[in-house]
Amino acid sequence: MIRILRDFTKRIFGQLFRGRKQVKLGLYGPPNSGKTTLANRICKDWLGEELGSASKIPHETREVQVKEAVKIKSKGKELNFNVVDTPGIATKIDYEDFMKHKMKPQDAKKRAKEATRGVIEAIKWLDNVDAVLVVLDATENPYSQVNITIVGNLAARKIPVMVVANKIDLKKAKIKKVEAAFPQYDVVGISAENGKNMEEFYESLFRLVNKR
Repeated sequence: MIRILRDFTKRIFGQLFRGRKQVKLGLYGPPNSGKTTLANRICKDWLGEELGSASKIPHETREVQVKEAVKIKSKGKELNFNVVDTPGIATKIDYEDFMKHKMKPQDAKKRAKEATRGVIEAIKWLDNVDAVLVVLDATENPYSQVNITIVGNLAARKIPVMVVANKIDLKKAKIKKVEAAFPQYDVVGISAENGKNMEEFYESLFRLVNKR
């Protein structure tokens, strides 16, 4: 039943994407899941340059960043993307959490306000994207409230989704748990940081938009 649903979804969205010059590809997920690292990997692979800065401190990306005209090729096919890197989605942002990373109170409060605005901006962008990569940290619990909220919003908008289980190079990574959490979507495991399994990622990306 799940396979039939997937095939139907791909056919419908394949027709939707045909004829479009550029596909707006949104990268969504919780903080520190590796969205910007993946955006950088994609842009570096195909443009030779990065999109934004990544950090171990949550909410390093606090504004939507867009890289236009990213031409991706796979198995003789070609697609043009606008890569949209969004701030990490969080249900709660507390400035005290930033202070744990040795930030001064004033800087922490500023970062918290910017991060909150970033979440709102990211949600607004859901009305502008054509497809979404939900980037998750494969070492973390995929059943978190944040992840459920993100996927729920995407399902309500009927946006085509691929789940990216990032950081599979780490010992604690459990891609099967991610697959079990979101059986309605294709799940591809990668390491955006070291480029592991990116070939399969690009092939899966083409299947997502079903460009022919």
